Amino acid sequence: MADVRDILDIEVPTTTELTKESILGSDKKNKKKYEYKVPKRPEGMHREVFALLCKDNTDVPPLFPTDTAKGYKQVRAKLGMKKVRPWKWTPFTNPARTDGAVFHHWRRVADAGKEYPFAKFNKKVPIPTYTNAEYVQHLVTNGWTRAETDHLFDLCRRFDLRFIIIRDRWDRAKFSARTVEELKERYYQVCAALTKAKSHTDKVYSFDAEHEKRRKEQLKKLFERTPEQVEEEQTLLAELRKIEQRKKERDRKTQDLQKLITAADHQADPRKSERKPSKKSSSSSRNRPNKTDTSHAKIQNNCFQAVESAGIKFPDFKNSGVSLRSQRIKLPSSLGQKKMKGIEQMLNELSIGNNTCRMILCYYTSNAII
Repeated sequence: MADVRDILDIEVPTTTELTKESILGSDKKNKKKYEYKVPKRPEGMHREVFALLCKDNTDVPPLFPTDTAKGYKQVRAKLGMKKVRPWKWTPFTNPARTDGAVFHHWRRVADAGKEYPFAKFNKKVPIPTYTNAEYVQHLVTNGWTRAETDHLFDLCRRFDLRFIIIRDRWDRAKFSARTVEELKERYYQVCAALTKAKSHTDKVYSFDAEHEKRRKEQLKKLFERTPEQVEEEQTLLAELRKIEQRKKERDRKTQDLQKLITAADHQADPRKSERKPSKKSSSSSRNRPNKTDTSHAKIQNNCFQAVESAGIKFPDFKNSGVSLRSQRIKLPSSLGQKKMKGIEQMLNELSIGNNTCRMILCYYTSNAII
């Protein structure tokens, strides 16, 4: 009631100031203190977890952080001993309005003369302007006149680029009817031309009217689908998912089968002992070898031993005829299919080929001959 009297300028009957005791009363009642026994913490429960469930002051833990540290308890009103601030029915004007309308509202006397607080929410889109010289030099185009362009930019300033409203308010009596895409395209075309003429560093926004028309047509077709068409699309999508799943299953089975074939080849083709030399070779071996031949043979043997120790195997060829030993190179079976594919791809990119040992032999042989 004291606040109402201050607002209505009614004199207070008593000169004493309002206090907490005058409102709540000064008689202190003897309050009984109830002892609250804190339950015992169960065995195996951490102290922090038990503190969340029960505290000494029996407060329930809050669901979100609070500044009062009171949990769910309501903070009592703090009654002061000062008088309330006076309010006054005052007129005001909104700077966002251009018609000069005057309104009235209750306002604190201390806030008299300040700007209307809601005027800061009046945000306007900056619409570029152009002169006659700029229009003649940069903005002349086929299909648009100067009067139509001026009318378009006037509507853009009035309705803050709401092109649906701009198209509705378009003067069809003076000018030909325009679509929303045409209005947008002309506006952004003018903005881009003015930006390029004034600055070469600012970003230019380009509007594609044809793409926007196709997008709206697709949305219209999507919106106008019948329930049968929607059901058919869902069926096709389900079939597509099944096909992709079957393809993944086939690929997985193919990889497993390839691994089994590789393992079987590895077990069925162990290294055989070198075949005995023929009579021709045995008779020729009786002759005294040359020094260069012995050194050449030693280098080849060392090279083959180094390659064999690295894990590369040399399967014996059953076919008769001349063949190089480097053609018998086979990668160890411990390598996976992906690793072998990667090695083959890299050798093909480098134009080396798969017979890497042949290069090693040629290198050592040339050094031995030299």
